[in-house]
Amino acid sequence: MPKISVVGAGNVGASAALYLAEAEMGDVTLVDIMEGVAKGKALDLLQAGPVRGYDTMIEGSGDMRSVTGSDLIIVTAGLPRKPGMSRTDLLKANADIIRGIAKAIKEHAPKAFVITVTNPLDVMTYLLHRITAFPRERVIGMAGVLDSARFRAFLAMEIGVSVEDIQAMVLGGHGDTMVPILSNATVSGVPVQKFVARERLGEIVQRTRDGGAEIVKLLQTGSAFYGPAASAVQMAEAILKDKKRLLPACAYLNGEYGFRDLYLGVPVILGSRGLEKIVELDLTAEEKAALAKSAEDVKKGIADLELEPAAR
Repeated sequence: MPKISVVGAGNVGASAALYLAEAEMGDVTLVDIMEGVAKGKALDLLQAGPVRGYDTMIEGSGDMRSVTGSDLIIVTAGLPRKPGMSRTDLLKANADIIRGIAKAIKEHAPKAFVITVTNPLDVMTYLLHRITAFPRERVIGMAGVLDSARFRAFLAMEIGVSVEDIQAMVLGGHGDTMVPILSNATVSGVPVQKFVARERLGEIVQRTRDGGAEIVKLLQTGSAFYGPAASAVQMAEAILKDKKRLLPACAYLNGEYGFRDLYLGVPVILGSRGLEKIVELDLTAEEKAALAKSAEDVKKGIADLELEPAAR
């Protein structure tokens, strides 16, 4: 049975632990600096098993050494956004948190796959990759699955069809410059432009970019958690079950799409080797320009980390 650790027992981490348990994907360890919160939520989840019909071992811990032996780790720890706060505003505070987590993962779970959820997502995933020195195949960020889910949900609502029939993808950084790809968005293979006027599609694209902020504004005291948790678990399932899923994810680019030495949302194939392939799409000129702008934003965030040069 695989061992899965979820670092951060807040709303995202606890929801991810629930989805993992219900899917019986492996034994789950919930880790948080607030040990009582981690242990309490783990015990609550364990006791829900007989009712919900899952037989999963779930434990809580306040010690990062408990990730030892993990096959896969989902990192959700960090400060959430507040109303009016951008994901970038979180950068320096969450960078300090991620540094400690990355060092612990490198020491105690050197063979684990890591899925990062902490914002600002692309920069935090880059930081974790640099500190662990794990190959890019084993450090992936969750963003595109969530952003694409929002895009698909909004398109389904607008068109009046099942969300299951909407195929659409969002690339780029997980922020205001993300790039919903209209050129490949379809309803069971039929272009969405057949159903929705261009101007209205533009509004849906903007709502997708603002998807997280819209929820932050409504909640007032937190940020989205069901969607992010479900998205991270879908990625974990693709890896642990070798599903070869083609999903948009935050991946380290080494020349793909014309970018190097940064993490950015692109289509990838996830399987038992983690990131098995980056798929390069034929984008329109407008989409290429938008992706380049998004990449520049991520580069600025990475520069703000003031990292030492990588060891060669």
